[in-house]
Amino acid sequence: MVPGRDGLISLVVLAHGAAGRTGIRSLIGGYLALTKPRIVELLLVTTVPTMLVAARGIPPVGLIVATLVGGSLAAGGANAINMYVDRDIDAVMHRTRRRPLVTGAVSPSAALAFAVALEMLAFAELWLAVNLLSAFLAIGATAFYVFVYTLWLKRTSSQNIVIGGAAGAVPVLVGWSAVTDHLGATPWLLFGVIFLWTPPHFWALAVRYREDYADVGVPMLPAVTPAARTARHILVYTVAVSLAGVGVAFLAGLGPVYLVPAAVLGAVFVAHGVALVRRPSPGLAMRMFHYSITYLAVLFTAMAVAVLVAHP
Repeated sequence: MVPGRDGLISLVVLAHGAAGRTGIRSLIGGYLALTKPRIVELLLVTTVPTMLVAARGIPPVGLIVATLVGGSLAAGGANAINMYVDRDIDAVMHRTRRRPLVTGAVSPSAALAFAVALEMLAFAELWLAVNLLSAFLAIGATAFYVFVYTLWLKRTSSQNIVIGGAAGAVPVLVGWSAVTDHLGATPWLLFGVIFLWTPPHFWALAVRYREDYADVGVPMLPAVTPAARTARHILVYTVAVSLAGVGVAFLAGLGPVYLVPAAVLGAVFVAHGVALVRRPSPGLAMRMFHYSITYLAVLFTAMAVAVLVAHP
């Protein structure tokens, strides 16, 4: 029998003995931080609109909730494993020095056990409450993220985030399959949107922390490539994701309610990329990073609105 969320929290508290209330809150906060909640939130923003597009309306609320819960557990477990593997470099990089495995808020063995429990719970919940395809897709994304990106590519290839970013695009496949129990051209194009969005999003952030990556020997593109060349790579992917985002309007039949925002969002995204090429700088890169989050969130929100307008 797989424990629920409350059961997991109880096990966490009991496993750490007689901690005070402050200690328990800190402990739970540490476990929550292992899951990287902000990243999980962004993944979920893409899942619900995808489900609406797949259903051509609003799917059953219970199905939406079950899919979000299972997806959150799977993504959280993957992020926790990532922190477990990267705890050596996290201790050196300024951006990650406050992570729970670095500060000692959670022990490595406890973090790994917690991550595995989340993945087991995610698979069981998705299988029982959604369908087997969605369960396998979610766990497959975790396996890809851990073994292909974290353990292999991250420390060996400057294209690490390009290939490894595929794991972050899987939630749209999970959302689509939750509704239809199969995949087709539209979900794969949505997958492509997030796959192409990931490099400019992450490289823009990495420009700001290029010295961190260089110090720990992680060949993130901005750390091993001149700024001007990195900016050109970012622009190429920005153009590609903008075109893919517009293409969704035609393949999914979403109409002008989606097409117009997609075109405007893409044009602004490309403009950020052009500005970065003209003057590569950490300041412009961070502007692009923040806009990339807005781009993805508003793009998928526009999808949901287009569906609701067409199928009230």
